Amino acid sequence: MLGMFYHLDAANSWRAQITVSNSFVPSDKIPLMQSSLEKLRKFFRLEAENKYSNTAVIGGLAKILDFWESEARNEAVPEDIIQLVAMRLRDYHRLTPASRADTLKGVWKRIQGQGDINIPEPVYSEAGSQPEGAATRMSARDEALAGAPIIEEHHAPRREHHPRPDSAHRSAPVPQPGPAPEQQRRQAPPRSNSYPGAQTSQTPAALNADLTVLHGVGPRNAESLKKLGMHTLGDMLYNFPRRYDDYSQLKPIRSLQYGEVVTVIGHIQSVVERKVRSGKMTILEAVVSDSTGVLRISWFNQPWLINRLKEGMAIALAGKIEQYLGRLVMNSPDWEPIETEHLHTNRIVPIYPLTASITQKWLRQQMDTVVNYWANRVADPLPESVRRAAGLLMLAEAIQQAHFPGSQDKLKAARERLAFDEVFYLQMGVLRQKRKSQAVVGRIFDVPDEWLAERIAGLPFPLTGAQKRSIDDVCVDIGSGRPMNRLIQGDVGSGKTVVAALAAMMVNRQGSQVAVMAPTSILAEQHFKNFSRFLIADGLLAEGQVRLLTGDTSQGDRETLLAGLSSGEVKILIGTHALIEDPVIFKDLQLVVIDEQHRFGVDQRAALRNKGQNPHLLVMTATPIPRSLALTLYGDLDLSVIDEMPAGREPVATFVLTPHERERAYSLIRAQMKAGHQAFIVYPLIEESEKLDTLKAAVDDHARLSKEIFPNLKLGLLHGKMKPDEKDAVMADFRDKKYDILVSTTVIEVGVDVPNATVMLIEGANRFGLAQLHQLRGRVGRGGGESFCLLIPDSADSAENERLKAMQETNDGFKLAELDLQQRGPGEFIGTSQSGYATSLKMASLTDVGLIEKARKHAAELFAVDAELSQPEHALLAEAFNRFWGQGKGDVS
Repeated sequence: MLGMFYHLDAANSWRAQITVSNSFVPSDKIPLMQSSLEKLRKFFRLEAENKYSNTAVIGGLAKILDFWESEARNEAVPEDIIQLVAMRLRDYHRLTPASRADTLKGVWKRIQGQGDINIPEPVYSEAGSQPEGAATRMSARDEALAGAPIIEEHHAPRREHHPRPDSAHRSAPVPQPGPAPEQQRRQAPPRSNSYPGAQTSQTPAALNADLTVLHGVGPRNAESLKKLGMHTLGDMLYNFPRRYDDYSQLKPIRSLQYGEVVTVIGHIQSVVERKVRSGKMTILEAVVSDSTGVLRISWFNQPWLINRLKEGMAIALAGKIEQYLGRLVMNSPDWEPIETEHLHTNRIVPIYPLTASITQKWLRQQMDTVVNYWANRVADPLPESVRRAAGLLMLAEAIQQAHFPGSQDKLKAARERLAFDEVFYLQMGVLRQKRKSQAVVGRIFDVPDEWLAERIAGLPFPLTGAQKRSIDDVCVDIGSGRPMNRLIQGDVGSGKTVVAALAAMMVNRQGSQVAVMAPTSILAEQHFKNFSRFLIADGLLAEGQVRLLTGDTSQGDRETLLAGLSSGEVKILIGTHALIEDPVIFKDLQLVVIDEQHRFGVDQRAALRNKGQNPHLLVMTATPIPRSLALTLYGDLDLSVIDEMPAGREPVATFVLTPHERERAYSLIRAQMKAGHQAFIVYPLIEESEKLDTLKAAVDDHARLSKEIFPNLKLGLLHGKMKPDEKDAVMADFRDKKYDILVSTTVIEVGVDVPNATVMLIEGANRFGLAQLHQLRGRVGRGGGESFCLLIPDSADSAENERLKAMQETNDGFKLAELDLQQRGPGEFIGTSQSGYATSLKMASLTDVGLIEKARKHAAELFAVDAELSQPEHALLAEAFNRFWGQGKGDVS
């Protein structure tokens, strides 16, 4: 492949083995020549003896490339020589005899070590090409495309969506004679450069060619492929299958079982076509037999097959065994005559994403053509030292095996290599971001031990050990001379807010300002009350120095607040997205606190930090983050984990009930209401029209619960389609005990503090992730005493309830987060803030801690040697890295 490494001394030795000459010299004059070059010399000499008639090899001189390229690579012939030979021979049949002679002599001079040779312009002589004497210089793009398994399409084929089923083959087709139309040569290169090997000096320019250069891909098909993210040949290389069907295990017909996906080989006994539904549908039925039995096959609305399926034909069928009237049948299977190479059968078959008018078989044929030819021509950006140390495949082999695997083991190895690349780039970006933040000077804030001890002693409750460790981390960070970049991770109610308040005290002590941004108005108001309680009650700040800014702040209050902020009188500003608006100007912002940081985008967080001069950053999340995600998405942040709950906080008793046991839940709620407590009832949907089967919906059940179940209680309603001020009003009323029960969707998940609530009933619990259920459970039991979480799934299905039983067995959010990541992927944790970095990974799984740790280890080792990837041997890696990160825009987390 184009990224192949070979030692300089080996290259010099190779040069020394060639005797310089201007003709194809006898072999006894060339000592120790590689076998591949000796064969090439013999073919060239025979072609010269035949007066350059392209008859040295049956089928043309280009046929030798089927075996010669791999042999030359095995003998470490330099890749530039291999590419030169391949390029010239694939275009050889189009040249006049005189141009052929000049071409072969020029190639041989290059092999002999005489450097770049001015090979005369080729003169075309075959039908449909340029007339002799009218040759023009081939463009760089045409040279890159010369001999490739592609042609320039003049017109879209009449039936481009239905290629002949026997047209599949693995070898590259011979290009059509004649140069590309001039108007297509002048087209601007495609904009897409999404594949890691794009636009490097070692990568063929043809990989940036539009897909219409492929045989059988006209403008209409090209537009359809663009909907799948494929604009160029390079895009196709990285359009990996979404799954695989393993048809490699052939079975005799008598051994087939219902439900199996198998490949069957037999002979067609009969083929019958019949129409049903008044002629609106056609069914083609065939009976296929082997030596063990017969199997009935059906195809629906494919009448053209009657002309292709003939009695007595040997055929391979791949599909699922189904049952009809007690007989085993196979409906609409993939099929091929067994004389073909079985591209679609008798192997592990890739299944690609599709769009309208594109069939699986047609796309698979196109992918096979591109992958089979171009995978070996993509430069490998991963340094050889890293690849060998990590035990990974070469990129070319990984791409080939990822598309058309020879075995399950080879597929696993291919996916590991490609996944490693993605995580490796992700880790390199995380390390670079962390290095960038550490290179900036930050304000030093001294924290005397006596002063801190006094502040902690003045709190209305004792701190846990985990809280004390987090505070110590903050003290070290803000005294280091570098901006703090710390993530505090802890369960709901673990006491993150008091750590943030103490950090604010440390900064305020030296007269600087603090900004606290929360995702909702009610959560911002909650922080305002807590910060005021900690700082004003302690006498550190006066009334008016802690202010709240939300969308509901009146214009008069806003003007006063902004004036105090710019003058430095306001020391702590707490609010929502309103904090990042232009009128908000700080005099000396030195600490930014962001709560539930994954609810904010990268640009929003950056905008707030930019309101100060390299301020310290403290972000908090109540979502337990699995270790693999913390290493990947938040690796640029230092991590403090609060894994202890405050004294007196009892675990929430959790129970999984079947739908038939719902009345038991209602009885518990009534009992808690009599005791003066409150309850949440949470639904996954808000309207009847959005139901799946009999799924409950908050809006619809609110009325039923009010009238039939709890007629003597006051029920509030909260859902995501309400306006922000309406949500805040309902939550405030519930907090102030104006409602006994709050019927809600998951908008109450984040940050709402209602100490009097003791029951959380979650309908359709199987529709939620475990991390989300754990967040909802954390909304109750915040006032001390006994509290309950009741989970009711849609059905009594035991498997689904087994998953939910993990909620019964543990209150450890980290254990549940790991389980949730394995079951549901990273979407539960990363929100919408990560700019698609994690969700756009094609091969890597953020549940694979082992792979992530391996990629992180090798990324760190390389980063320590060449952090900027400026060394020549890392040039390809630098290009691939910059493409992956979009030229390094924004923060990682």
